[in-house]
Amino acid sequence: MTVGMYARRKHWPLTRVTVRLSHSRVHARDCVVCDTEQATLTVIDRNVEFDGPLTDEQRERLLAIANRCPVHLTLTSVIDIRTTLLPAHS
Repeated sequence: MTVGMYARRKHWPLTRVTVRLSHSRVHARDCVVCDTEQATLTVIDRNVEFDGPLTDEQRERLLAIANRCPVHLTLTSVIDIRTTLLPAHS
């Protein structure tokens, strides 16, 4: 969505964005903060395709925009999930 909005604002001829993801877990050999030697890292491989008669510079700029969208920033940041079990409602 972010890339599409940016391209429309710039009046660039972007016709479609295709993103393919694959997910895997890999062993974290050099993990400094791991509690056990069995620690793994989540790896997401992302392939991005921009369709339309875009210049190489426009394509690079769109990828830079994609790398700064809110979802990408959340997924690439350190995430600390804090869970609190609330009492049941009576």
